[in-house]
Amino acid sequence: MKKLLFILIAITVSSVSQTKKNTINDNIPHLIKKGSATQLIVDGKPFLILGGELGNSSFTSLEYMEPAWPKLKTMNLNTVLAPIYWELIEPEEGKFDFTLYDKLINVARQNNLRLILLWFGSWKNSMSSHAPAWVKKDQNRFPRVKDDKGKSHEILTPFSEENLKADLNAYAELMKHIKYFNKDNHTIIMIQCENEIGMLPVARDHSTLANEKFNENVPEEFVNYLIKNKENLVPEFKEVWRKNGFEESGTWEEIFGKGPHTDEIFMAWYYSKFTNAIIEAGKKVYPLPMYVNAALNRPNRLPGEGYPSAGPLPHIMDVWIAGGPSIDFLAPDIYFPNIEHWCNLYTRQNNPLFIPEARGGPSAGVRALFVLGHYEAIGFSPFSIESTNDPENESLGKAYNLVNQLMPIITSYLGQNKIDGVLLDKEDQESIINFGDYEFTIKHSYTLEYEPNSKNDEWETTGAIIIQTSENEFYLAGTGVVITFKNLKNPKLNVGILKDEQGKFEDGKWEVIRHLNGDQIHQGRHIRILGSDGYEIQRFELYNYE
Repeated sequence: MKKLLFILIAITVSSVSQTKKNTINDNIPHLIKKGSATQLIVDGKPFLILGGELGNSSFTSLEYMEPAWPKLKTMNLNTVLAPIYWELIEPEEGKFDFTLYDKLINVARQNNLRLILLWFGSWKNSMSSHAPAWVKKDQNRFPRVKDDKGKSHEILTPFSEENLKADLNAYAELMKHIKYFNKDNHTIIMIQCENEIGMLPVARDHSTLANEKFNENVPEEFVNYLIKNKENLVPEFKEVWRKNGFEESGTWEEIFGKGPHTDEIFMAWYYSKFTNAIIEAGKKVYPLPMYVNAALNRPNRLPGEGYPSAGPLPHIMDVWIAGGPSIDFLAPDIYFPNIEHWCNLYTRQNNPLFIPEARGGPSAGVRALFVLGHYEAIGFSPFSIESTNDPENESLGKAYNLVNQLMPIITSYLGQNKIDGVLLDKEDQESIINFGDYEFTIKHSYTLEYEPNSKNDEWETTGAIIIQTSENEFYLAGTGVVITFKNLKNPKLNVGILKDEQGKFEDGKWEVIRHLNGDQIHQGRHIRILGSDGYEIQRFELYNYE
């Protein structure tokens, strides 16, 4: 009886301890899966990152940042991506100083802005420019990569245990400080580990340490991943393996063949292992969501020449997933115009989409709406956000204003096939999407030929996010779109517009600005927001008739 009582007490104590541990972890910003989407949870609530990344040298001075904070608030950001430099927090080995960043983070907190900190540790845009002087000056202890001619470059090699230990120690200290700083107010919600990792000016490191690993057999851990996931590898990576006969043992060249593609795969494996070790150590201290970002590869260019080789790129994302199980997701920095192409690549392998860097400018607002709608992304963030001279008129701020109003609705319907987004221009004037029994044909508003610029050779990029909140009720937010409808279940029925309202949310309550059932819907023929009308929200209801 006493033994049974002891066991029951032990189970109770263990259960209480585990409940307490789970409660603590639940209070930390974290990711959850909701249906087909991944949500970021902050302070117990779903959170969409309406972000902007600072220029790389901005977050190092209170004076420099002083005029930036009002701009960020004017553009309706809720999150700022800001770098943390290894060289500034550990100017002497083992001596850490967070004073500057504490001051800057406190100002962000005073402005009610969340932060994603970017760890500029071993690598920033491939190079090791932000490593401390005591690391840079001691090349024997902290070796560099070498190119195929034996020349050293200012890139710390991922094959050195000393390099890893030094970076890992600094990162762990950073996470200890964040844990303390975040205990009463979760200002810091996520961490980017390193920045645009990649090998230059050749595809792989040719140092002695690297050559030794290159001539060894491919690690069993990686081979097992290949075998287990053979049918589900991304096509471009699977094709490389297929061309060499799907070999399952041997050196890197024996499994993948000779060439820069194999050099890149090899390098990606060891970059991912290095980064994963740092993230694992950081999460043991304070398990915030942690990701890595990529400078994208250019088509038809060789790795290391046309782009930084071996980063978390779409054609080798399987290598990074296999080598970095503690990495929460891979994130693309998208400056190319074909944003849909890159988002499609990065949403493979169940990879959650977050865009930490993107091109700003006139189309940034509709790109944000498209990414948040079509891909149900965790967030969006144009680069050098503080550099604008006209924050009141930035398209991004106008789009973020709408999303802020719709945030509870968007986050409620994520992952349920109730949300989508469109991005339109002269080349892609039309998009067709389905909601339940309805087919929506969404066209660029210039197709109506109502607007002066519709005759131009080039059209402004337009777009919107659409949320279905009941069988027949929808919210539309964006600019420059016109929508017509079809009943998929019964094509013989006509789809009519029962009601259309332009409005806004005030304290979570919908307030009607205009009732639009007249000329603005062409007497029931379509729903529209003209590009010349700017950014707005409409709530509309559909019905069916014979």
